Amino acid sequence: MSGPAMPVDAERGAFRTDRTPWPGIRPHRTPHHTARRGWGGHVRAGVLALILGAATTAGAVDTPPSDALPDLASIRALIYSGDYEKAAAELGGLATRVRHADVFNLLGYSLRQLKRYDEADRWYREAIYYDPTHRQAIEYQGELFIATGRLDKAKENLVTLKIFCRNGCPELDKLQKAYAEAGGKQ
Repeated sequence: MSGPAMPVDAERGAFRTDRTPWPGIRPHRTPHHTARRGWGGHVRAGVLALILGAATTAGAVDTPPSDALPDLASIRALIYSGDYEKAAAELGGLATRVRHADVFNLLGYSLRQLKRYDEADRWYREAIYYDPTHRQAIEYQGELFIATGRLDKAKENLVTLKIFCRNGCPELDKLQKAYAEAGGKQ
């Protein structure tokens, strides 16, 4: 079995099919082939990079898709009623079983309302990790940054929301208002 055609003379564009970069498959080599290995090392490195890339994405296979998200209506009702402690407890248990940006975002929100800022920060980061375009998580994280005096980080979230909300969106409006009230300059 022969591998892909390997360039021998790049100026002339000549290719040889009797060489392969795959270990264990050694075609006959004449003396001039042993002095110059060509593309073999690069191809092997590329294959290794593909394998490692596939292994990295395979790590996310255990993440349930968005349709596997359980109904959060009862937890949202707890949040809307102001029972953040109970909502955080339920979401904390749910977050161990379901990896989804909405769960992490709501958990971060509940913890932020309880002024447990370090924990809230962790869950907002998780939400944004699982869905980098989750506008509500970006807004709430920006509000957390404002609450903890990190206006420079809140400004970064504003810039991010401006990218995602080219025609405006409620999340951008709310974060801009909170940022202005905190004394941030736009």
